[in-house]
Amino acid sequence: MTRTIPRPRSTPFAAPVAAARALRAGGVVAYPTEGVWGLGCDPRNRAAMERLLALKRRDPAKGVILLAADLDQLTPFVRLTAEQRAYLGQRWPGPETWVVPARLGTPRWLRGAHPTLAVRVSAHPPAAALARAFGGPVVSTSANRSGRPPLPDARAVRRAFGPAVHVLPGETGGRERPTPIRDLASGRQLRP
Repeated sequence: MTRTIPRPRSTPFAAPVAAARALRAGGVVAYPTEGVWGLGCDPRNRAAMERLLALKRRDPAKGVILLAADLDQLTPFVRLTAEQRAYLGQRWPGPETWVVPARLGTPRWLRGAHPTLAVRVSAHPPAAALARAFGGPVVSTSANRSGRPPLPDARAVRRAFGPAVHVLPGETGGRERPTPIRDLASGRQLRP
């Protein structure tokens, strides 16, 4: 008698775990954020970051955003006072990106030509689940070629980038645009 072993059912946790595995292997992952599809990689993996920048044709001097599931995930990369942490803690998780002082040793491939780093703690379920499954922040930059509009869905991402990216299924959070970016030191809005 042959015994059939049932295949494991896909769970809501399987997709972020597979995407986190791709990140750990040096891959680039496309994932839905609050407003647009993002491309990400392991922020500590320079080769992965170079692949991501090449895919986008993005100038490395611009820097990128780090997206996290909670503020503690950003601690190795940013230098915040207790007052600044409390201030950001009142605004996060949510669809706001903040430019904050980078910790000494934060790689230039993340900061670009700046002494600061753009960071966000996301409440959007797929993006936050990816950072949780990865165990740390993930690079976040819009899924598009530089200077082009962000891609609207997973199908467009697959068409544009093909097998060069692992796609985390899901939907964006319904915002019309990428998240606003503000400077923590001045409060100035850098991107509406």
